[in-house]
Amino acid sequence: MSPSRSILLVGEGNFSFSASASQLYSESETSITATCLQHQEEALRHEGAASNIQTIKDSGGTVLFEVDCTKLEECASLQGRVFDRVVFNFPHCGRKSGVKKNRELLKNFFLSCVQVLAEDGEVHVSLCNGQGGTPADQPKREWHNSWQVAAMAAEAHLILSAVHPFESERYHNYKCTGYRSQDKGFHVEKGLLHVFSRGLPYTSGQTLKVEEAVEGEKVQYNIPAELSDFIFRRFLCPDSVHPVKLVQDFVLEGLAEKWLVSMTTETIPYLLTAKQLQTCCCDSDGTHCYWIHLLEKDFSSDAQTSTEREEDQGCADARETPSASCVTSEKVDRMRSKGVECLRSACSIDVDPEGESGLYLLRPSLLPQMEELLTKKEKLIDNAGSNEENNESEGNRKDEASEGCNGVTSLFGVSGVVFRNVPISLWSLPAYHELLLRGVSTPEKDPVKSLGHKLETLLAPYGVSLVAEQGGLRLMAQPMGLVGKLFASDNNVSITVSLNLDLLAVLLFSLPDWRLLWSHDPRFLKQFSLRPSPGTPFGPFSLFPEHFSFDISFWTGPIWEEKKFHAVVREASRGTVEQVKLIDMFSHPDLSQTSYCYRLIYHSHTHALSHTQALQFHQHLESLLSSRLQVTIR
Repeated sequence: MSPSRSILLVGEGNFSFSASASQLYSESETSITATCLQHQEEALRHEGAASNIQTIKDSGGTVLFEVDCTKLEECASLQGRVFDRVVFNFPHCGRKSGVKKNRELLKNFFLSCVQVLAEDGEVHVSLCNGQGGTPADQPKREWHNSWQVAAMAAEAHLILSAVHPFESERYHNYKCTGYRSQDKGFHVEKGLLHVFSRGLPYTSGQTLKVEEAVEGEKVQYNIPAELSDFIFRRFLCPDSVHPVKLVQDFVLEGLAEKWLVSMTTETIPYLLTAKQLQTCCCDSDGTHCYWIHLLEKDFSSDAQTSTEREEDQGCADARETPSASCVTSEKVDRMRSKGVECLRSACSIDVDPEGESGLYLLRPSLLPQMEELLTKKEKLIDNAGSNEENNESEGNRKDEASEGCNGVTSLFGVSGVVFRNVPISLWSLPAYHELLLRGVSTPEKDPVKSLGHKLETLLAPYGVSLVAEQGGLRLMAQPMGLVGKLFASDNNVSITVSLNLDLLAVLLFSLPDWRLLWSHDPRFLKQFSLRPSPGTPFGPFSLFPEHFSFDISFWTGPIWEEKKFHAVVREASRGTVEQVKLIDMFSHPDLSQTSYCYRLIYHSHTHALSHTQALQFHQHLESLLSSRLQVTIR
């Protein structure tokens, strides 16, 4: 144990551990408060108790009797006090109590101790090997035959932060007692110390009003509540140490070794028109888009503009890389005009630009903005006037310098969050950061091969493989599947790279869950404060979180939109549902109604998720489904 300002020990028997801890920390400013459930006279009957109590008092500690560790808030001597650490060694209900009673003891202890625990405090619980029910127990007991310590702690919003061997040798005079309410000790030789800390409270999604300029017109709209935590997060700011930013830097720096790379610093809107999407024909399925209805114009309201939010936060979602270069008019023209061919070759959405001109959607890709940014660059360069010749001359020199890089002369990029209205599953991300790069090449070269080889060199060590397809390459990895694409225009003059930075961050830093990337817990970003290199494994701050499975069944009318169901699930569960599976469906022949039964798996690496909390989320889901989708819960 590391020194703390104040330590509360509960459930002491002969006070030998407290006495040893008092001596261990005698040279520090740590204060010890040792408590036991028994009356003083009864406690003194334990062998060595009197001398241990005297040792604690001589070291400046406090000893309290008749303190129930499941009702610490009721102890008058503890009123108004908080502790940096609460310690409970080898808890047991006494005599031949079963696992259920001991689970209840743990749960009630955790619920009580958080009342006297400092905000950044820790709870230490030592258990005999096998009792905890975590993978750290070897051999591990069957789940139903364990004390389920992590699940019991989650009931008090505590997460299991670490598990260590119980170091009884550090406490020289420690003598474990209390086995079956006797002076006999427990088997502590392979005991485990479980360290718990507070998890962040859950926050509900809020519908956010956003104001943006789309195609020169100011519009206002609402971000759906289930997406509110995915915007304005600043992950790609210049000073960011978020793993998504580290992955982007890693890729760009690798590519900059062979090509001139520039990234836009311009803030781009989240909103697109259907016409913009159809014009660029990006690789997006219209059924997986978040279609948006504009609000009535009221620009006197407190709607947050994306530009203002980014300026308040001191950054935009992209920046110039250290190896950035100017893009000349000739390059821009080649990227823009010839790049349209490769974009249209990937088109999978059929939208009538005239009939759908009034529809808006959250950007499913950055391809439409890429086209517009290249057009703006071309106009700026054309307006440069007398400087154009100098810029062109310098650009030609850069082209000549990079002409030997397997034909690709330069790369221009943009990055930011994109949105996909996809069903809930382990590796389906409703929002992620896309890095989009556009390059130009001489017609006689093979840009797909050269750029693909470089990406393979960078990413293959982390499990990414390249699979050839018509017109390009797919970047694949297990278990998530597609993590990027690389495709060229029909005449091989323009090449586009699209990378899913979130999934790449999961791979490069061995994250157990992509949802960790969106965590607000400071313990997540703390691990990346020193900008670790790719391949450095992430150390989870929440160990062995439990899975909870609940089924939900309901009757619907003749029309059922499953994507609305998934949206409500995301909102009601605060993002804790990681899988949704349809397990049964029945259509009534006479009532024009259909019954659906889904199985939901609740699981969180970012918060303390207990059975009680998961059940509350599930009951809230039933309520929202009834009120919003007009279903009848069965």
